[in-house]
Amino acid sequence: MRRSISELCVADHGSDPQILAKWLANKNPRAFVSWLESGSELRVAELDGRIAAVGAMKNSGEITLNYVSPDARFRGVSKAMMAALESEARALGLAECFLTSTDTAHKFYLLLGYRDDGTEISAFTSRPAHRMRKRL
Repeated sequence: MRRSISELCVADHGSDPQILAKWLANKNPRAFVSWLESGSELRVAELDGRIAAVGAMKNSGEITLNYVSPDARFRGVSKAMMAALESEARALGLAECFLTSTDTAHKFYLLLGYRDDGTEISAFTSRPAHRMRKRL
């Protein structure tokens, strides 16, 4: 997840060390445990025996994580992760999923059927972020 942010989200952080430090601050084992304890569905995808992606969704249908390893980019792993999270949302009886996207991932989510639902300022980058929704 840390490599995904550092290497793939350059358009969002601009290689600014302060922005990166802020964004990466909660990407650690203790945070993962707290996400699990909070009731979030956390998924890990493997490819060739290595972690290829990490995804998480709250019981409300909010997708809070979808990060792919740079080594697995463009291999369908993020699409599979989103399909698994959306399937879990359907199993919970939810009618939609929603998320906040970076500029880097915005086109990806549009291709998956998510639609823009406004903007907000990213807590990590202090730049606009895309609020998005998808009917399931």
